Amino acid sequence: MIITQKTTMLAFQVHDGMCKKREDLTADQRLHAVDSKPSLIEYLSYNLNFLSILVGPCSHYKDYIDFIEGRHVQRRLSASNTGQNGYDKVSEPSPMAAVTRKLLICGVCMVLFLTLTKAFPITYNVDSHFVNEAPFLTRLTYAAFSIQAARPKFYFAWTLADAINNAAGYGFKGVDEAGQVSWDLISNISIWGIETATSFKKFIDNWNIQTGVWLKTVCYDRAPRYPTALTFILSALWHGVYPGYYFTFITAIPITLAARAVRKNVRQYFLSSHPVKLVYDVVTWAATQLCICYTVMPFLLLAVEPTMQYYRSMYFHIHIISILTVIVLSQSHKPRGSSSSSNGTKPGPYDPHPQAQPQLQPSNNNVKRK
Repeated sequence: MIITQKTTMLAFQVHDGMCKKREDLTADQRLHAVDSKPSLIEYLSYNLNFLSILVGPCSHYKDYIDFIEGRHVQRRLSASNTGQNGYDKVSEPSPMAAVTRKLLICGVCMVLFLTLTKAFPITYNVDSHFVNEAPFLTRLTYAAFSIQAARPKFYFAWTLADAINNAAGYGFKGVDEAGQVSWDLISNISIWGIETATSFKKFIDNWNIQTGVWLKTVCYDRAPRYPTALTFILSALWHGVYPGYYFTFITAIPITLAARAVRKNVRQYFLSSHPVKLVYDVVTWAATQLCICYTVMPFLLLAVEPTMQYYRSMYFHIHIISILTVIVLSQSHKPRGSSSSSNGTKPGPYDPHPQAQPQLQPSNNNVKRK
């Protein structure tokens, strides 16, 4: 799976650098375009290096070559130069603090996985006695807790992979204006961002981040029509052949469109004061967590029968609500101009809320340059 990401992303970036005009590229594509064909040893090193061959994360080829050739840290220090904290005033930073912090997070996640996962097994969501006897709210609550209990194993794997790259000196992002050093250039997860996400998009932005970057690079930015649907379908194909993957990513399409519509048409009415905004954030946080729980359950159940049993027990309520939301809001707030996302064109790069964030992973993939 990781080699698939690296091979396809590098192919597109070589194509951008060698076959397309720079004015035809987006700013992000110009930044990562590869202007010359990699040598065989460079190609094999990028794909098969021991740092990321098993768990990843996938990273941009130019970033990896900068790391191999010793330019990685100094280039990003110079790119982070604000006049106060440039590389001429900051010695090359050590990753020790970042690695230690991430290893401690791994330890906590491992303990949580070994305890919580056994306490809240996913399969109990489709236990016949539980489904038939427990009230709807009880089943809904258990589903939320069981999905929460399943997350630490992903947190552990991705945080450990990030720490391994950092320990080798790879992953330095830069220094901000306050002088804070970041080693999150190729981080695959933001636990705080996930647990506090107030929208479906924010959750996606902080989950499996580098895979999101890959999907944006090879699909979303290049799809002439229906980029959201095509991107989710590609993600399902990439994950494998289990039916649960397809249920998850196809279900995510109407939920993403509904979340976009709600944010575009409703959010502005809750920005008048801080208390009102706080209430909106709490409600959208709870709704996001419930939608994520509903969406990813098939991803863990894998097979068709338990997936359908679970969705029947939930009365397909998220499917129905999200589809109705899209229909109602699209009918009552039709755009007056000729350009519209309803015709299949994309409102912004893999962005369910284009007015909120212009790119899929700005906080993890792009470095501000002078």
